[in-house]
Amino acid sequence: MFLTGSFGISSEKTGDDKSNSFTVAPSLGYFVSDKIAIGGRILYTSDKAESGNVDTQDLTTLGIAGFARYYWTPANKFSIFGEAEVAYVSAENNLTDVKGNGFGLGLAPGVSYFLSSNFAIEASWGLVGYNTFEVDGAQDSTNTFNFGLDLSDLRFGLIYKF
Repeated sequence: MFLTGSFGISSEKTGDDKSNSFTVAPSLGYFVSDKIAIGGRILYTSDKAESGNVDTQDLTTLGIAGFARYYWTPANKFSIFGEAEVAYVSAENNLTDVKGNGFGLGLAPGVSYFLSSNFAIEASWGLVGYNTFEVDGAQDSTNTFNFGLDLSDLRFGLIYKF
């Protein structure tokens, strides 16, 4: 078994406009063989923005995901993996009480480097993804397809292997 996760904090200010974001996504995985792991992930994101002293956004997103990884181990401490993920998210703008939900599918490459027999650092980034999101009461959903190695989607994590 292994425990990993990611988190992020961002802050931006232009004149009187400010925005802050916080994300945390812990994951738990289980090796079903030497090269295959399956697991689950929880996602929490909070985005807040204001213009002057007026709040313009207070968005909270919660999600759950299942993933499967296949590892290639070209060296003793170094591994390359491919990850497939299925996710469900629910979001609410706390200022306007607008809610929505959606799901996503994704494939991502990654690398792990073991610092010891129990600890590793990892990095992964998005490669192929499809997301759909529908605001409650809206007639149309927003569908997004992504392909590419977008470095803004680069994630770093620390793994603890039991």
